[in-house]
Amino acid sequence: MKVEFPGFGKIVVDGTVYSHDIVIYPSGKIEERKKWLSKGKHGTSHKLDPDELKEYLTEDFDVLIVGTGFYGYLSLLPESMELIKDKEIHELPTGKAVELLNELWEKRKVLAIFHVTC
Repeated sequence: MKVEFPGFGKIVVDGTVYSHDIVIYPSGKIEERKKWLSKGKHGTSHKLDPDELKEYLTEDFDVLIVGTGFYGYLSLLPESMELIKDKEIHELPTGKAVELLNELWEKRKVLAIFHVTC
C-alpha cells in the first residue's frame, strides 16, 4: 500500500484520491472516518471520542497512527487513549503520519486514522 498526502484536503491511497477523512485498517480496507460521532458529542470533529474510536477497533492491530491534520488539530481524548493503552500510538500531523504508515505498513499491523484538512 502506498499513501500520499499531497496537501490540504486530500489523501491518495494506491492512486485513489479521497477528499475526506479516512480510516485504513490492517487488512487494507479503507472507509470514511465517522467523525460525526465525535462532532455530535463535542461540537467538533477535532476530538476523537471513544465512541468513534470503538467503531474502528474491529481488526487486530499493534500500532495506531492518527494523522492529526495539516495543522495538527485532531487529537485523541484521554478516554480514547485509555481504550488502546496497550497499543503503540502515534499522533502526528498528517504528512508525517503518512510517512510513518508507509514505513511500517509491511512490518506491523497498523490501524490509521487520517484527518485531511486542518
